[in-house]
Amino acid sequence: MRVAILGAGSIAYGNAALLASLGHDPVLWSPSGQSGRSIARGEPLTATGALTGSFPVRMASSAGEAIAGADAVLFALPANGHRAAMDAAAPHLEAGQVALISSHTSFSGLYLAKKIAERGLDIPVVVWGTTITAGRRTGDASVNVATVRAKVDIATIPVSAAARGLATCQALFGDRFVERPDALAISLSNLNPQNHLGIALCNFTRMEHGETWGQNENNTDSVGRLLEALDAERLAIAEAAGYQVRTIREHYHLSFHVEPGPVGQMARELAARGNGGNGPATIDTRYVLEDAPFGLRPTVLLGKLTGRPATLHQAGIDIFSALYGRDFAGENDLLDEIGLEAMTLADLKALVRDGWSARSH
Repeated sequence: MRVAILGAGSIAYGNAALLASLGHDPVLWSPSGQSGRSIARGEPLTATGALTGSFPVRMASSAGEAIAGADAVLFALPANGHRAAMDAAAPHLEAGQVALISSHTSFSGLYLAKKIAERGLDIPVVVWGTTITAGRRTGDASVNVATVRAKVDIATIPVSAAARGLATCQALFGDRFVERPDALAISLSNLNPQNHLGIALCNFTRMEHGETWGQNENNTDSVGRLLEALDAERLAIAEAAGYQVRTIREHYHLSFHVEPGPVGQMARELAARGNGGNGPATIDTRYVLEDAPFGLRPTVLLGKLTGRPATLHQAGIDIFSALYGRDFAGENDLLDEIGLEAMTLADLKALVRDGWSARSH
C-alpha cells in the first residue's frame, strides 16, 4: 500500500522504515522543507536499533504530491504541528483514503474530521493512543528505532467506520491494534502530559542547567505522589464521562513489568534495572512546549465538562507559563476551532461517535 507520511522527524522516519520493511510504499513530506533532502536526492533511509536496514523511501516536495494516489495518510509529527499539516493536507485528500494520526492529542482527530466534512468526503480518521515506533532521528536519512510497540490503542471517527479503520491499520502494520470505544477514550488514556508535568516541574533546574539526570531515579516518592494526584484528576474525569481507563500504577505495571505499588517505589525499581533513560537536558522540551498546551489544556476543559475540576493540571499550565513567560493555554490552536469550550459532554460524545455529519460546519 502507498502511505503518505506527513512529518519528517523521528516518528515519521520510524514509521517509514517500518512500513518499507513490511513491503509498503511510504512517501514522506517535511512541512518545514528542511528535512529529508538526502532522501529526496535518492539516498535510502537507514534504520538501526529495534529495526535495522536501509529502505527505499521517497520524499515529496509538497503535501499534495505525497497524498496523491495514497491509500492512507499518516500524520506523524508533534501536536503543535498538527493544525498546519492538516490544513496543508485537507485540500488534497481523496475519497477512498483513510487518515491516521500518530499519536492523538488535543482532539486533533476532530479537527481533521471537520476539515474532511467541509469537503463532503467519506474518509475515516483513525486516532492512535501512542506511536508504533519510538526512537530518534540520527541524521537526514537515518533513524534509531528504540522500540516497535506490540500493542497500540486505536479508535475511529466516526465509530461506524471502525472496522474499516482497523482493517487499514492491520493491513499496514500487522495485528498490533486494540480497539477502544471512541476518540475520547483514547484522550483520557493518555498519561504522558500529566507524567511529564510532574517530572519536568520537579526537575526544572536540572533541565535548565543542561544536566544529565536519570528520569526514574529522580522520580522520587514526592514526585510520585504528585503524579498520582494528577492521575486521580484524570481518573475522576474518566469516571464521570463513563469510561474505564488504566491507572498510573497499572500503566507502570503493564508497560514495565514492575510490581504494583506507589509510583516512586516503582520508579526506583526501574532505575535499579537501568530502565528509563535520561530526562530532558533543556527547557526546550516537548514535556512542556507540546504537553502543556496540547495535553494539559484538554484535560482541564474535560474537567469542566464533567464537573471534575483538574486543578493540578491547571496549576501546571499556570506555573509553566510563568516560568517561560508564555501563555501555554493560548498556544493551543486546535480547541477553539473544534469549539470544545462551548460543548456539553453529550455534544462531545456524540461528535467522537458520529463525526461532524449531524452538525453544521
